[in-house]
Amino acid sequence: MSIPFPVRIQAAVVRAVYALPHGLRRAFAGKPEVRDGQTLALDAQVILKFQRMSKATMVMPGGVGPSRDEMEHARHLVGGPRIEPVAVRELGIPRERGETPARLYTPAGLGGASGLLVYVHGGGWAVGSMESHDHVARFLAQRARVRVLSVGYRLAPEHPFPAGLEDVQAALDYAFAKAVDLGVDPERIAVGGDSAGGNLAAVAVQEAVRRGGPVPVFQLLLYPVTDLSTKRRSYQQFAETYFLTSDNMDWFADRYAPEPLDRTDPRISPLLAADLAGLPPTYLSTAGFDPLRDEGEAYAQALEAAGVEVYLSRQSDLIHGYANYIGVGHRFEDATAEAAEALRKALGC
Repeated sequence: MSIPFPVRIQAAVVRAVYALPHGLRRAFAGKPEVRDGQTLALDAQVILKFQRMSKATMVMPGGVGPSRDEMEHARHLVGGPRIEPVAVRELGIPRERGETPARLYTPAGLGGASGLLVYVHGGGWAVGSMESHDHVARFLAQRARVRVLSVGYRLAPEHPFPAGLEDVQAALDYAFAKAVDLGVDPERIAVGGDSAGGNLAAVAVQEAVRRGGPVPVFQLLLYPVTDLSTKRRSYQQFAETYFLTSDNMDWFADRYAPEPLDRTDPRISPLLAADLAGLPPTYLSTAGFDPLRDEGEAYAQALEAAGVEVYLSRQSDLIHGYANYIGVGHRFEDATAEAAEALRKALGC
């Protein structure tokens, strides 16, 4: 898909600022921001300055439509050039009524019977798409040397809970059932996602264990939503200013799990599951300047208490959604590369 001319100009401006010497980038971003004993990375301050100048937010005035458009627009600004060579195959995953679109990414030079990551994009269950996270899927595929199956699950509010979850569960079942056709080793299937996608991935794994079917050997959770029933301390500390806000999360939750749904249901809030034993080894990252930080870390602690092997990585100087910014600066790419390396090691690639 061609990029509109005004967007190309904006992307060029963003790249030009990131190419400036450190001192000039610091002058553009302003003095260092320190909160809760953490110093925000300069790369993160620069992107926040751009977002504030453009008045971009996770939830745009006008609701769902403009918010979705904004996320698709943003990927051209911060995702970077398309990562190649990666082969892409469009798929349809059968569900009870119709199909869920999916996209299989295969990095060049990857042999048959590889590992697979079933990837679930973020966006508050209401925005985001396979397109908005195309660069993330390509990055993980190439860096981890695995195939990636990106899932285009149904979005709220048109399709509230449990529609998206059902699509992700169907995608997991499909990955195991069609492993040979996908060129995948069924013993090396992982699941992962970012933000709301991390929530759906975590719940889908819990449900796989509960059902007694095949279970992924690894889960990759980037700054996941794990508890919609309450707001922890990080919500108060980072309620606004750092792109994802407390009000944004209220808006997303009201569309995905509106009243009278019980948000203590573990299928909505996986942290509240009664038993976490039997879940696969997990890489879980949080961002220091993120309302979701504390609930993500609480989930890592709960997994560890249940005997699950967990690697918790707080990227203390970054903001929510950092994997989407891999095309600008270096800090976002470094953090996302750490996750890709954990996936590579977990799947023996």
